Amino acid sequence: MGSRKRLRAEATKEARKSVAIAQLRNYPTSPRKMRLVADMVRGLDVQKALFLLKHSPKHATLPLEKLVLSAINNWEQKNEDASVDEAALYISEIQVDSARMLKRIQPAPQGRAHRVRKRSNHVTVVVSPRIAEPLTEVTNEINE
Repeated sequence: MGSRKRLRAEATKEARKSVAIAQLRNYPTSPRKMRLVADMVRGLDVQKALFLLKHSPKHATLPLEKLVLSAINNWEQKNEDASVDEAALYISEIQVDSARMLKRIQPAPQGRAHRVRKRSNHVTVVVSPRIAEPLTEVTNEINE
């Protein structure tokens, strides 16, 4: 491995250390319903997101709450010396993708049949700390 490639790999490894990912696969709820809840918490601090998920009446909030808790726990496993409160963790990315679809038949009038699609989804949550800009760089740019 060349020196540039090694330096790039080390920089990527350091960048991934501050990010934690959790995934939920094949959850039997339509992606459309899950996206409503995902949009509600996207970009929020984890404590505020957990509060919203706990008190929302939607059905999809329970698995999403567990997934956010799992992502926080994954971040704690990677960064044992840091605390969640000091890091100001937030949900930097949340994706809801369509998963397999179970196709069933619903009897219809006059001997016909309608297709019923039972949808499921995959959810990916990425949690990372908020990084504040250093004030010295901002003040130097203003003075120039």
